[in-house]
This record gives sequence, structure tokens and C-alpha cells, in this order.
Amino acid sequence: MLEVTLQHFFIREIDSVKTDTIAAIATAIGNSGIGIIRVSGENAIDIVDIIYRDKRNRQILKEYKSNTIHYGFIYKDSDLIDEVMVSVMKKPYSFTTEDTVEINCHGGMLVMNRILSLLIEKGARLAEPGEFSKRAFLNGRIDLTEAEAVMDLISSQNEAALKNSVRQLRGEVYNSIKEIRKEIIHEIAFIESALDDPEHISLDDYPPLLEQKVMNLIIKIKKLLSTAERGKIIREGINTVIVGKPNAGKSSLLNSLAGEEKAIVTDIAGTTRDALEENIRLQGVNLHVIDTAGIRDAEDVIEKIGVERAKKYARDAELIIYVVDSSVPLDENDNNIINMIEDKKCIILFNKTDLESEASLEDLKSRLKGDKKDSIIFIKTSLKENRGIDELENAVKEFFFRGEISNDNEMIITNLRHKEALKEALESLLMVDNSLKANMPEDFYSIDLMGAYSSLGKIIGEEVEEDLINEIFSSFCMGK
Repeated sequence: MLEVTLQHFFIREIDSVKTDTIAAIATAIGNSGIGIIRVSGENAIDIVDIIYRDKRNRQILKEYKSNTIHYGFIYKDSDLIDEVMVSVMKKPYSFTTEDTVEINCHGGMLVMNRILSLLIEKGARLAEPGEFSKRAFLNGRIDLTEAEAVMDLISSQNEAALKNSVRQLRGEVYNSIKEIRKEIIHEIAFIESALDDPEHISLDDYPPLLEQKVMNLIIKIKKLLSTAERGKIIREGINTVIVGKPNAGKSSLLNSLAGEEKAIVTDIAGTTRDALEENIRLQGVNLHVIDTAGIRDAEDVIEKIGVERAKKYARDAELIIYVVDSSVPLDENDNNIINMIEDKKCIILFNKTDLESEASLEDLKSRLKGDKKDSIIFIKTSLKENRGIDELENAVKEFFFRGEISNDNEMIITNLRHKEALKEALESLLMVDNSLKANMPEDFYSIDLMGAYSSLGKIIGEEVEEDLINEIFSSFCMGK
């Protein structure tokens, strides 16, 4: 019974892997010193051999040993196309586990496209986005978490994301999930065996033991899920909106964070009428910063639109930085802004402290409702003199990372797909726990344990449909 059940849940079939030969430019689009064209499949070496000559004008690519690189030339008939270095990787000792050839040519787009066209003319086809990685996965060279780590590594925008991608590429997510699944399948096997052979295997004292094991599994999965919020921020950054009254110093803050003049700064209130967006790296994490129009009751039609947009951006923000002009009294506009930040993570910059103060922090705090004042970080700044920026950076870390952006010893879940699969597995295990507490028949334990096992299998690619596989790899770079 167990064998049939596992066979039903195991969806990936290695035999379905295509073996035709694919080719693509593997380096970034644009002129460069070096360009790489990757060819993989059962006829890769034969196809490249048609257009390749060594320095003695010989076609001997098939004679080269695996994992070697050679100097030569690419020809179209008798016409010399380029001088190249060719890497030969024979199956199974390549990324895809297929015969693979990489042509290192000069990086001009014209010459790379001519060589690629030649390869297609001789029998290769243009690879789909991510098809090399897809073949590596389908051929068992890498699991799905490692494949996704490849793209995460390429698209990493900060040091924390880079480190986490490397950890995932080394198999840390795979190993953790594999270990949990191993524990689950052991219990499934025991239950199924006992149900098939009750004379020799008893379940009389089993429920308390299973309950303890299930609780341990729940703790492990909850621990992984607890890292997902930080993981999302590390991978995608923090959607940050700067709000405040006109002329409070919002654009000056954007310029200070960006390190250059991104926004126009004048003494005229209402200079910024539309949102300005900038990606800023702040101590190892990315902020997607939006500088908005000053919030006030405006008469100008264009400024009104800008104010409404500012309010919309604030509603969708993960972090609000509220810049207060301390050189003017607080008014109803400040009250409106305070109402906007009630349910948000917020840092308030009490700006223009280089000028004589007309507003006080005490007055500002008194306008905040309930415990909100205790969850907001207040910083006195003078953006004109660039004071307070370091404190702002530390406040962001404190809000989102408890003061530390990453822990080199902690595995962090950064992929939304992984998070959803973990939540599904957790729900199944909680159902097992409920069944145990309700003294339900053992069949119920087995069904929900298999549900958890299956959900975790989606993460590493052992229980995923073909459509999902195609969707995942379609988002990869061409040539990867």
C-alpha cells in the first residue's frame, strides 16, 4: 500500500527529459570583451565540430578529453568568423549532465549572433529561458531549490541576499527539507505496515510517541517559517515611503540616502508634485524609496493629484519615514499624516534641528494614539548638515532585523513558493495533532502525514507538476 501511495505522489519523471541539442548566448546582452555561447544535448559536440577548427585546421573536437579547453577558430564554410576558446564537457560531467560545449568568443553582439545562427543552422535549436538549468534539474544534477538559488544568486542586490543564495545553492534548504521528509515518511511507513500486519506490529502505545514527533516537526517548520518575512525583505527589499508636509526636507532625505542629487530641493513649498522613486542600498539591504509630494490641503490641481498619490503609496508601504519640520508649528496636516501611519512601521525624523524650534517632540508624541508612540523610532536630524542619517540606518535594521541584517549560521527562507509549501505542510501536521487528540483512527494520521510529505516535496521538486516546472524556469535568464 505504501509503495502505491508514494508512486502516486511522486510526479517528476526523468524519462521525459528532452535530449535534443539546445544553444544560447549565456552572457549578458551587449558588447563586451568575452561572450559565451553554450550548447548542450546529445549532438552538442558533433554540431560544434562542424564549425570548429583547431590551429592546425583540424576538426577533432570529439577527440578532446572531457573538461578541457582548447584554442581554435569558428568557420562558416571557408570564411573565418572568430578566434575562440572552446570548452568540452562530456556527459555526465557537465551542468546539464549532457554533452556540453561552451564557445568563448569575442563579445560583440554581431559575432555572437553569427555563431549562434551557425549552430542552429547545423542542427541545434534556440534554448528556452532557463532550459539549461531545467535540464540539470530534470536530470537529477540539482534539486529545485538549488535551481532557484542560481537565479537568486544572479539577481542578488545586496550582501545578505548573496550569502543566502550561496547557502541555498550548497543545498542547505534541500538538506533541511529532506531530513524533515525522512522523519515523516518513517512514521507513514510504520503506520501502513501496522495496518497491513496488525498481528506482528502493534499501534497500541504509538499515538503518544507520534504526538511528540509531530510536535517536534511542527517546531522545525515554524522555525523555518519565522525567517520568511526577513527573507522576503533580504531578497526583494523594503517598500519605503517618505511623507511629510511641504518643505519639511523629504527630498533632501532622498538625496542624502542616494548620495547624489536625485530630487530638486528649493525653499519653495510644493516643489515635489509627483512621486520620485529610487533604489537605495542601506547597510546590506535594499530600500525601494518613494519621495512623495508634501501632504497639505492644496488648491493647485496637479499638487492635489500628487497628495492623493502620496497617501496611496503610504497605504501600501512596508516602512514610512515621516519627516517633520521642527522649525514650524505642528498643525492639522501633521494630524492627517499621523492618522496615515497608525498601522505602519514608522520612523519619525524631527528635522531642521539646526534652526530654532517651533515644534516639540513632546507635542508630536501627544498626538499619537495609544501605544503607537512606543513603537515609533524618533530621530533628531538636520538633513542640511547631514546629521541623523547613521541613526536612521540603524533604526531600519532594528525594525526589520532586530539589529542584525543576517546571521551567517541561520538558514533563511526567501522564496514565496517555499513559504507557501511550508504553510501547507504545517497545516497538515496540525491536522495530525488534532486527530491524535481526538483519538481518530490511524488512517487519518497517515493521510495528513502524507499531505505534509507531499507539500514539502514541492519545495525540492520531487512532487511538482510539469506546468509549475515550466513556469519556474521560464523566469530564468536566456542561456542559463
